[in-house]
Amino acid sequence: MASSKKRILITGAGSGIGRDAAQRLARRGHTVFATTHTDSQAASWQSAAVPRVEAYKLDITDSADRLRARHLEIDVLINNAAVGQSGSLGEVPLDRVRATFETNLFATLALTQVVLGGMIERRGGTIIFMSSLVGRVPAPFLMPYAMTKFALSAGADALRQELGELDCGVHITIVEPGAFRTGFNQKMVASKYEWMREKSYFRHLIPVLKAREERMLALLELRSTRAIVRRIVKAVEADKPRVRYTAPWWQAFGVRVLRIVGK
Repeated sequence: MASSKKRILITGAGSGIGRDAAQRLARRGHTVFATTHTDSQAASWQSAAVPRVEAYKLDITDSADRLRARHLEIDVLINNAAVGQSGSLGEVPLDRVRATFETNLFATLALTQVVLGGMIERRGGTIIFMSSLVGRVPAPFLMPYAMTKFALSAGADALRQELGELDCGVHITIVEPGAFRTGFNQKMVASKYEWMREKSYFRHLIPVLKAREERMLALLELRSTRAIVRRIVKAVEADKPRVRYTAPWWQAFGVRVLRIVGK
């Protein structure tokens, strides 16, 4: 059990890593506000009746929804909600890129600002930004998503340094998952085929791209989210969390090697 019980708000807790992390944190004795993108996802939590979990809809792109977090006096905010888009930067529709930035960066920052003031006043708290290992190295055909994670990681690191100037007891940390089999990656890589058809520069390569993606996902994706959930728990429960947590270790190591050799 956790030595110090905390009040935690996690976004994007309707499925995948967010849902698994919310369940694990609740089992460790924390009070968890498991927020979801839709009412139906919140209802699935409510029907499950998980102890110490209060679930409700919080669409982070909706300003009214974001304001619901203002008076919760949470100890930890886990910015987990995200959307994914793929495709070549040479032709991806820009409205898809803008929408991805709106959720993964702008709305995430807006929610952070809603809760940060209270943390500063109470002189304590932790804000976790869920980034991605793909936000550290260029990833062809994944950059509409990966660019948002590059930006999020850089912003979170700078915010950590800014709050250090205040000495206000608020900690900023970044969690970078690799590839986990939650369905998110499959949906993201498939999104480009909604528009990459007869007019695409890459139309003759579509069968090759699909086959390559299937092989890579089969090779890289972990079936269980336990490794990254453990890192989230460590970040939540640490008195002074590290700047960055990653999992699985071997994918994180691979990214470090790619960065060293300049890939």
